[in-house]
Amino acid sequence: MFNIHQRSIEWGGTTLSLETGLIARQADAAVMVRYGETSVFCTAVTSKKARSDIDFLPLRIDYEEKSYAAGKIPGGFFKREGRPSETSTLNARLIDRPIRPLFPSGFYHETHVIAIVMSHDLEHDPAVPAIIGASAVLKLSGIPFQGPIGAARVGYKDGNFVLNPSCSDIIDEQNQLDLIIAGTEEGVLMVESEAYELPEDIMLDAVRFGHEAFQPVISMINDLASVAGKEPWPLPEPHPDAKSLYELIETKNQDNFKDAYAITDKQQRVQALSEIRDKILVDIPEEQNSLASSAIKKLEKNIVRKAILSTGKRIDGRTTTDIRAIDCRTGVLPRTHGSALFTRGETQALVVTTLGTKQDEQIIDALDGESRQTFLLHYNFPPFSVGEAGMLRSPGRREIGHGKLAWRAIRPLLPEHESFPYTLRVVSEITESNGSSSMATVCGTSMSLMDAGVPLSRPCAGIAMGLIKDDDKVAVLSDILGDEDHLGDMDFKVAGTKEGVTSLQMDIKITSITADIMAQALSQAKDARLSILEHMNKAIDTGKNSISDHAPKIATMTIAKEKIRDVIGPGGRIIREIIEITGARVDINDDGIVSIASSDQNALDAAMKRIHDITAEVVVGTIYHGKVVRITDFGAFVNLFGTTDGLLHISEISHERCNKVTDYLNEDDRVYVKCLAIDERKRVRLSMKSIDQNTGQEIE
Repeated sequence: MFNIHQRSIEWGGTTLSLETGLIARQADAAVMVRYGETSVFCTAVTSKKARSDIDFLPLRIDYEEKSYAAGKIPGGFFKREGRPSETSTLNARLIDRPIRPLFPSGFYHETHVIAIVMSHDLEHDPAVPAIIGASAVLKLSGIPFQGPIGAARVGYKDGNFVLNPSCSDIIDEQNQLDLIIAGTEEGVLMVESEAYELPEDIMLDAVRFGHEAFQPVISMINDLASVAGKEPWPLPEPHPDAKSLYELIETKNQDNFKDAYAITDKQQRVQALSEIRDKILVDIPEEQNSLASSAIKKLEKNIVRKAILSTGKRIDGRTTTDIRAIDCRTGVLPRTHGSALFTRGETQALVVTTLGTKQDEQIIDALDGESRQTFLLHYNFPPFSVGEAGMLRSPGRREIGHGKLAWRAIRPLLPEHESFPYTLRVVSEITESNGSSSMATVCGTSMSLMDAGVPLSRPCAGIAMGLIKDDDKVAVLSDILGDEDHLGDMDFKVAGTKEGVTSLQMDIKITSITADIMAQALSQAKDARLSILEHMNKAIDTGKNSISDHAPKIATMTIAKEKIRDVIGPGGRIIREIIEITGARVDINDDGIVSIASSDQNALDAAMKRIHDITAEVVVGTIYHGKVVRITDFGAFVNLFGTTDGLLHISEISHERCNKVTDYLNEDDRVYVKCLAIDERKRVRLSMKSIDQNTGQEIE
């Protein structure tokens, strides 16, 4: 009934295995990937008929995490998995980016790859097994996929690289790098990373380490495909009219396209190019529109690439290393807690920071348990940013991915939450786009946070690099335009400080690139980053000394754990009373750390005093400024704080003989008293006769 094939290797100290033939036999290919006790099930299905109405690869990647994988039942009313989480969306992108370039040109068959996390041991992250599984199913399916690819995760601790660090090792404070890499035998196709200001040479060595480390995985996939793979599909044949149609369009329109690409203003260039394309399609039979569109794209690509490689000049006249004009401004919005406007050429990001309290933390319910996020970065890309009319929709995969890239770049520079106990939400509104808006977001976020008074360790900037490669001719481009990204071979984004790299993302559109090209890109990116930082530092180079008047002020205090119940009170009565009376927000964790927040300093002080009065304990020998609450024949009872009273005996009122307490004291009088002793029944004995009642100082 079953034709099961399995292969396994010892990899990174753990067994990695691939199994096919047991489950989902109607899919074109299905593989169960196991790494430790983490299991990811991957499938690939492709339609047998190509679409004739498109000229792009219709590939979809889905990644799902099932709650049962970690022995959990989903929350919510329906008790089933809902829309993909941010992690699922990001992992789907990690799979998509390295495999998409490996499909042949002209392959227009609907292709769907699904990766489902079915078991999670909470130690081995499923992202890398999912990439490996997607590579394996495409290789086994017979689909014309020019793989396989391998993938690995790389950490850096104590000066050494770590292959596939565990989930706990990734978040270890000593770990300075979290890098995921994927590629072929020949080279690297995708890199995604977060780093703690590591120098460029270490980042490059990490890429080399990861590339070498996943070579056994590629060999294992090839070995499995040799016994379980399906007969490969024939590569798509070029359309018989494709060559002649391209030559016709080239002959008539090459000069027109060259003139259009010489226009430096983006909107004017877009309009000119659109008119040329429309004019071409008018003379083309409708059934050849898709073929003509492909020919037009090919012609435009050849014109731009050849011009750069032969002259060193780009679309807007810059050299390969020039950065566009930069303008940096802060405090552009009056009522926000922090704001910045970063403009680089025709790319612009308006970035706003909001300071929140503990109640604003994002609760994340993931397979590895519930956690709380205190730094949120949201990226929006409205259609007007590229001069288009369109629907405003909820964030898509691209928006989520760009926001996460900027989040990774900034997070290593944030202060410890204990020293700056705010929840930070940053929103980047892309108001213009022609080039890397994610790197503009990094720059704008850095300035916006500092404008809000967040003490970043250092300012952070980002830059996007491109690549034009034709045989032995290579041009690495700094600060790429949108057209250069679309028509080029690489999107290489580097963010960091003057000290080192905090985030690196690379996507390759050709089969791979060499380490020498990466080294050149990193070197050019460093020069560009330092140049951008100079512009940013003129606007703001460190966090403001104080936060906005409109932001909540937060104070923290630590109380004894046994006093927590006293502050909360029966059924939460006491803490609700404090919040209602003072107007401040109050949060207490299990360690006795109390966080009090309010935009009104008086409310903050009032709440702190109430909590102090509830939790404070009398100390023998300490002088207190108390209130007389009751008078008796033998003395007076003085309230020191909260509900704590002490007895001031008649003999301790004055050095002179005191016949009557009311000769010296009345109820509601404020007096300075010293604690003499506390007996075994917690009764407090006070004295005022040796205390100067004007100054509160003890009289020698």
